[in-house]
Amino acid sequence: PKRIILIRHGESQGNVDQNAYVTTADWRIPITNLGKKQAQEAGKQLREKISEKDAKVVFYFSPYLRTKQTLDEILPYFDDNEILSVLEEPRISEQQIGNFQNVQQVLDAKAERSKFGRFFYRFPSGEAGLDVYSRVSSFIPTLVRDCDQYVREGHDLDNLNLVIVTHGLALRLFLMRWFQFSVHDFEESQNPENCELVTM
Repeated sequence: PKRIILIRHGESQGNVDQNAYVTTADWRIPITNLGKKQAQEAGKQLREKISEKDAKVVFYFSPYLRTKQTLDEILPYFDDNEILSVLEEPRISEQQIGNFQNVQQVLDAKAERSKFGRFFYRFPSGEAGLDVYSRVSSFIPTLVRDCDQYVREGHDLDNLNLVIVTHGLALRLFLMRWFQFSVHDFEESQNPENCELVTM
């Protein structure tokens, strides 16, 4: 494709209040009003970046509410004839942090993860970063197959843009897999800002 653009979701309730993770299922946590504005700004930036006359776009998004809401704010910046597909993709969803009962358990586990390392630490009843890495790794061949399908349908890969709306950790692990970064490189990396565009 011409480019792959990864976008972290807009600011969520969980980003501003850790209690959100124990009162609401993680995948149902919404974006905030600021998150909505961030997503609209991301839509504008994406529109400026994908400005070629014959550009086509395929959107992939995590099934979490916050990524869906982010995408909903981005899509109006594109005409229907520019969008080839909008595809929900569970493999780019957030790291599963387990079934916590109170905010202190969440905070304790995250503090322990910071000491242990994000890649190998496994949340109780949840996932390690390695598990998310495996998920996003299995997603990459799907991107290749999808691109092959668009070529068979007569589309030019030089005009094709893949936009992936996901989560901070999944985004970094996608980059780790794609560029074959080491575990050390991953541990040194930081999440992008909410709705920051990462262009490959």
